[in-house]
Amino acid sequence: MDTRMAELGASIVAAAGRELPVDGLLLSVVEAPTPPVASLATPVFALVAQGRKRLAVGDRVLEYGAGGYLVVSVDLPVTGHFTEASAAKPCLGVGLALRPDVIASLLLDHRPAGAATGFSVSKAPAELVDAVIRLLRLVDDPEDARVLAPMVEREILWRLLRGPNGATVREIGLADSSLSHIGRAIRWIRDHSTEAFRVEELAATAGMSSSAFHRHFRAVTALTPIQFQKKIRLREARLRVVGLGEDVTTAGYAVGYDSPSQFSREYRRESGTPPSRDGSQLAAEPALP
Repeated sequence: MDTRMAELGASIVAAAGRELPVDGLLLSVVEAPTPPVASLATPVFALVAQGRKRLAVGDRVLEYGAGGYLVVSVDLPVTGHFTEASAAKPCLGVGLALRPDVIASLLLDHRPAGAATGFSVSKAPAELVDAVIRLLRLVDDPEDARVLAPMVEREILWRLLRGPNGATVREIGLADSSLSHIGRAIRWIRDHSTEAFRVEELAATAGMSSSAFHRHFRAVTALTPIQFQKKIRLREARLRVVGLGEDVTTAGYAVGYDSPSQFSREYRRESGTPPSRDGSQLAAEPALP
């Protein structure tokens, strides 16, 4: 596997900055450890070839390094950073957006059993790594890429469906799965993050009882619906305070807080510093969650 990781890393470096063979393919070359950055992760497969990453989702912390891969199945507010990276040995990663239509077509041939979660980390088998390497090497031949890249993308998704995270990937392709119902509620919270809501009403949009909705939501996101909304609000607030230079009161009201003092308390709890003193530079959202 060390040889495969070296091949994968070389392919990532060679493809970085070039036109990639499929939409939704992301590359990461990071030459120093980074501070934690809050972002909204979307459904993605992310594989590390070298270095190490840490990801916090709610009260869960995931770490994965060379040969480890992450699957995210719904939109999730996460805090991630690269923990092992240097100019001599950069952190190298590749990610691929998980497309429901492609996954749905594969489910006609294989439907994995088991319970799904919103995110998980596993060790990549050789067959999966080989497929990713072949996809990256298609940057050298655009004519081949037009024909072969969709096939290799399907192979990667097939390998994911056959792997330990297959049940989670499966749910992305099912229009009427419990995860898709939770995803509907997540999108509502994301798009109406400044609005108050009752969990009972949100459960109704997902077609579930309040108790079932709360249980499934927590299982998928590691957060309650209220905690999820708070993460979205505080991320937007930090973009306003640090990125746009808005004053604390204006930013707090803009994202849905009625009390500046409550906003300051929760901001400090989330970012480790009060908004009035948060002068750190907002890094661009990481290409990989």
